[in-house]
Amino acid sequence: MVTRRDRPHRYSEGQGFDDPYEGFDLGDGRYGPVADVDPVDDYVLADVVDESQVRPDGVDVPALIDVGLEYVAIEQYEQAVDSFARAAFYAPEDSAIAQEAWVNKGIAHGELGEWDDAVSAHREALRIDADGGVSAAAETNLATALWEGGDSSNPLEHAEAAVERDPRLPEAWYNRGYFLNERGQHEEALRCLDVAVSLGLRTAWLHDERIRALEGLGEYERAADVEERATEARDTQSTRSLRE
Repeated sequence: MVTRRDRPHRYSEGQGFDDPYEGFDLGDGRYGPVADVDPVDDYVLADVVDESQVRPDGVDVPALIDVGLEYVAIEQYEQAVDSFARAAFYAPEDSAIAQEAWVNKGIAHGELGEWDDAVSAHREALRIDADGGVSAAAETNLATALWEGGDSSNPLEHAEAAVERDPRLPEAWYNRGYFLNERGQHEEALRCLDVAVSLGLRTAWLHDERIRALEGLGEYERAADVEERATEARDTQSTRSLRE
């Protein structure tokens, strides 16, 4: 079984920052009496934001999401959850930006293995808009959260919904292929995984699932070929990382 650290997640793009390790400024009055904030400081948002002084209509919600994404970039997931939660709280009710905050919050919970919270966040995102711009990401990550949390009743249903909502999302095709493999439907699983490859997904866990599907179909030579190419890709990546 693929572990949560090996499963694909797609956070929203956000606005981003040039350098995730550079301090970023929350000091324009929107978040309280704050100057420069270093994203590696533990629980910095909880410590520095004076909620009683915050005007909801004055909060830059996209900036809060960006802060959360910066925490994600340095694997500070608890702080990311806090930032995304604040973004969801201050976002206009049932807005697209609120939905984006909930999806990101759910994914960050997943990184912490907090699957019940992840499920709740993704369900809230889908409640806001089941057909919205990030609904496919909510569906595919909900499928993962349900599965990892031990609920095997309907993850495939959500994985299929993700593909229907955004057929250009490679992680959605991967998840559908993964759950079909789990059901022994290897031919259809392989088709989904090949679509994920065609959409640009190139990861070790994708190759592993393709190998599993091929072996399930009795195509051991093709499976060995995929494994050989995957090993070469890993070796090339390792060499590149060492040089960098």
